[in-house]
Amino acid sequence: MDGMSTIPTLTLNNGVTLPALGFGVFQTPPDETVAAVRTALDTGYRHIDTAAAYGNEREVGRAIHESGVARDDVFVETKVWVSDYGYESTLHAFDKSAGKLGLEQLDLLILHQPAPDRFDATVAAYRALEKLLADGAVRAIGVSNFMPHHLEALLDTVSVVPAVNQVELHPYFTQPDVQAADARHGVLTQAWSPIGGITFYPGWGDENRRSTLSDPTVASIATAHGRTPAQVMLRWHLQQGRSAIPKSVTPSRIAENLDVVGFELTPEELAAVDALDTGVRGGPDPDVPRPDFFDRAIPEA
Repeated sequence: MDGMSTIPTLTLNNGVTLPALGFGVFQTPPDETVAAVRTALDTGYRHIDTAAAYGNEREVGRAIHESGVARDDVFVETKVWVSDYGYESTLHAFDKSAGKLGLEQLDLLILHQPAPDRFDATVAAYRALEKLLADGAVRAIGVSNFMPHHLEALLDTVSVVPAVNQVELHPYFTQPDVQAADARHGVLTQAWSPIGGITFYPGWGDENRRSTLSDPTVASIATAHGRTPAQVMLRWHLQQGRSAIPKSVTPSRIAENLDVVGFELTPEELAAVDALDTGVRGGPDPDVPRPDFFDRAIPEA
């Protein structure tokens, strides 16, 4: 299957385009990352999302280089970790990420957390992203896990509107206020945990939580279309104009998650998935400071 011709592209607020569906490597161990990313590229993914804090940028870069796919055909996105916030530190964070990825230019560089307990450093970090953008070192810049009040505070002091805000977003946690704020400012909402993976990762929060993959509403829509629950959830994101970053290390699932064209959810089906929102976050609250976590140093390239 040719993922390039089938997955829709989205145009960012600066005119740069990206495949709406990306391949994520959050919590993928470095020793599994090369194979997973190679499989994704072989399957047709052309958008890879990683982060300095994931500890697997080097392996992502290796997979891209070994894949034989032309550099210009792969949209590469990574994130600056909080311990590297601040103007000079963030400029150096770009060097670290680009060095590990083995790339001269990054397609999208975003701030991983709003870190409201040190927001001055967050703003300084974003100003460094603006400089990298002006210099052509990155093609687009953005943020991650920013709530509307974080976005407003940032926009009060910077000149470039973020191209992307990557947030937890799946049928059980749809963040309508975040989506509305992003839309108002021309920021693309990008979903991490787009099929609710956060609802069934072991060791993350409540072990009794329900999985979106076994939700009866999603299952009935999937049956009606002869698709899987994961495919229905990804289709829901795409039809509502979001970017989504599914992750898997299983080749069959990697292929399944890309195979989301050729069917259309009805307005009623989209509304039924929207109605599953519980308002309950699966991941960490971006407003809660986590100094031990935030201060974790990112190794040099």
